[in-house]
Amino acid sequence: MTPRSTRRLGLTAAAVAGLACASAQADMLHATYRVSLVGLPIGSANLDALLTPSSYAIRADAKLTGLARLFANARGASTGMGAIVEGRVSPATFATTAASSQMTRTIRMALAGNAVTGVDIAPPFDEKPDRIPLGPHDEQNIVDPVGAVVIPAPGSGAMAPPSACNRKIPIFDGYTRFDIDLTYVGERDAKAKGYDGPVAVCAARYVPISGHSANRPATKFMAENKDLEVWLAPIEADRVWMPFRVSVRTMIGTTVVEAQEFRVDGSP
Repeated sequence: MTPRSTRRLGLTAAAVAGLACASAQADMLHATYRVSLVGLPIGSANLDALLTPSSYAIRADAKLTGLARLFANARGASTGMGAIVEGRVSPATFATTAASSQMTRTIRMALAGNAVTGVDIAPPFDEKPDRIPLGPHDEQNIVDPVGAVVIPAPGSGAMAPPSACNRKIPIFDGYTRFDIDLTYVGERDAKAKGYDGPVAVCAARYVPISGHSANRPATKFMAENKDLEVWLAPIEADRVWMPFRVSVRTMIGTTVVEAQEFRVDGSP
């Protein structure tokens, strides 16, 4: 275990109290997604998000289904929670588990003030000689992968689609640091069970910064990839945008993750 992974993991009492109070008037987003590759269904994903204008708590899972399981029986689950402060996500905890027929790996991370305070990775990744080392500030001013799906609307006016997209999301997943750059390209109508309305359409770019293997073909491919698109649907009561559809060209074809259900329920 690396020295970073031995740092204490925890959630401050203030953060717990704030989330508990905020959840008294929360909305619950239930979303299910179909995952397809070149038009063929290969998996499914589920997301439950407890949302308020000042907090979030998310649980998500994904798995391969049908014939895809014969080639790679992969599945995963992630959770995260934190605050929304002045139009910015401020994560408190993040955890993810990815499993295949060969290995199961869990990453847990604690954060405060958009900086990492502790990481535990089990089992740890093997160190690669071409891995770009983390910089001195790569664990600061970041969000985790779960917090990254919550896009707060700025200010208090109307939730304008361009403001949803035109931003850079700095992400640290416990091992690698990268940016997702979003650019507004338009608006369209989208429909799923529980939702029929407008979505903001964003072009996306993946920008690797550190922690990745410099010579990995997939990393180079994604860094040069201009065929990434994200649709964001508004949750107006909580002034956040959430992913409705993600399309990514991969080395073996285009993968699309699209909502089949996108339902918001009020919570007492």
